[in-house]
Amino acid sequence: MISLLQEAVTVTADHTESLASSVAYGETETATGLPQLDLSTFGNQIFWLVVAMVVLYWVVAKIALPRIGAVLSDRQGAMTGDLMAAEEFKLKAKEAEAAYDKALADARAEAGKIVAANRAEIQKELDAAIAHADAEISARTAESEKRIREIRGSADTDAREVARDVTAELVRSFGGTVDQAAVDQAVDNRMKGALQ
Repeated sequence: MISLLQEAVTVTADHTESLASSVAYGETETATGLPQLDLSTFGNQIFWLVVAMVVLYWVVAKIALPRIGAVLSDRQGAMTGDLMAAEEFKLKAKEAEAAYDKALADARAEAGKIVAANRAEIQKELDAAIAHADAEISARTAESEKRIREIRGSADTDAREVARDVTAELVRSFGGTVDQAAVDQAVDNRMKGALQ
């Protein structure tokens, strides 16, 4: 790259010298080479460079930069608006969460009251059912005890009758005469001894 530049500079220098000598001797030969490096057009080139730079500066300053600034401002406004909306939504979410927690606590308290009321009602019904069952069991127990006493009484009477009959039969089978009063006395004495 450097060698190309050096070659261009030497060619230009040679060309400039030959052009200068041609002009000095009155030769009108057409110059060849890069027109940008022609010293005779440097004034023109600098003028148009300044004009192009001024126009470019004016276009950038008056048209491009205001549009870029407007876009940046719009983006900043949109971001600020989005951040504010996000903050509002965050506050609303916190409020909704607090309301949800309060509603949940109220619902739990209400459910606790309902459970306690149902439990009390069920306990009341259970106590009434137990009292009714106890009364029924007591009545049946009293009835059963009464029947057992009756059965014992009738069993005692029946046992005495059977014992008297058996004793009277035994006395007859052994060939004796049956004295019913003596048999009753013997059976009663034996039964009293067995019961004690």
